[in-house]
Amino acid sequence: MQIQLHTLRTRVHDANLPSDVRTKLTEQLDRLDFIMTAGNAAAFSFYDQTVTYVQWVLELPWYNKSTDMLDIARAKQIFNKNHYGLDQIKHRILEYLSVIIMQRKSELGETPHEEYTPLRKGTTEQALSAHKDLRAPILCFVGLVGTGKTTMAVSLAEALNRKVIRIPFGGLSSALDLRGLSRIHNEAEPGIVMRSLRRVGVNNPVILLDELDRVSDTQRSEIMGVLVELLDPAQNQAFTDHYIDMPFDLSGAIFVATANNINKVATAVIDRMEIIQMPSYTDEEKNHIAKQYLLPRAMEATGMDPSILMVDDVVWPILVRPLGFDPGIRSLNRNIEGMVRKAAWKLLNGEGTSFKVTSVNYREFLEG
Repeated sequence: MQIQLHTLRTRVHDANLPSDVRTKLTEQLDRLDFIMTAGNAAAFSFYDQTVTYVQWVLELPWYNKSTDMLDIARAKQIFNKNHYGLDQIKHRILEYLSVIIMQRKSELGETPHEEYTPLRKGTTEQALSAHKDLRAPILCFVGLVGTGKTTMAVSLAEALNRKVIRIPFGGLSSALDLRGLSRIHNEAEPGIVMRSLRRVGVNNPVILLDELDRVSDTQRSEIMGVLVELLDPAQNQAFTDHYIDMPFDLSGAIFVATANNINKVATAVIDRMEIIQMPSYTDEEKNHIAKQYLLPRAMEATGMDPSILMVDDVVWPILVRPLGFDPGIRSLNRNIEGMVRKAAWKLLNGEGTSFKVTSVNYREFLEG
């Protein structure tokens, strides 16, 4: 145990930590050393708790940041690659990214039209500290299921070269899920925010607050209270998890939210976001998405050559609207994935080397 304590002390000394964090960890280790020396009956329990806590704090990305890609042309290409149509939505997000890029270039001493170049090694820490001064609005995508809310947020992260943290509010049962549980409890652990930051290893990810309207009715007010702190730039620079019990700077993160509707979202939370309504897809748009995006993606995921499966144009309307109007593309995607699986089954069973789905045989390729 003394060997591990010495190792932890060395890690605390060498780690890139805020001074107050280093001081607190050192105090915790000093206290543990005293209790172990005194031979207290509770020493072993306290040892495990303290070692786990110190390791947790050491592994948080206090200063680790990913380097942004400040290239609006590249961002536009990514959104056009990942999303068909939705031109007004994409334009609004590109405006949002333009604000971030302008602010970042200003901090780096670059002119707005200067060609993007990666940050030089050694200037990253100073340059990226500018994130805490960003005041771009927090986007909230609102729309029906399958209309592309979550994928828009993922594309935004890809455009900036940032990692993504997804926090599903449909599964939250308590505000403690977000903020963590104090170490006075035996089952104590950090909240989902700190756990996710530790997993991605940077403190400036895109944090996706998914399905805000699905919060439990009994815990809504407490969870919304934590959300206000997360989304407020004046407060999230010192977000305190109950387990970590020290302020962590989240001002470098970009928050994006989604909801099917905002009727059950607290007004204080809505006031801190810019609402973007996601429209439903038309049948024509779905036809194009199915042909150009979903089918090639499904075949690539299966390892199938594009020449193995072809679909007649007359079949697409059947796949698009099998049971009536659907605002999104999830049902369409499931139909296409099922069709590709059936083709793979037929191929491996020796029923042919290539297949064409027509209005006559399409039922053979649909699930069920």
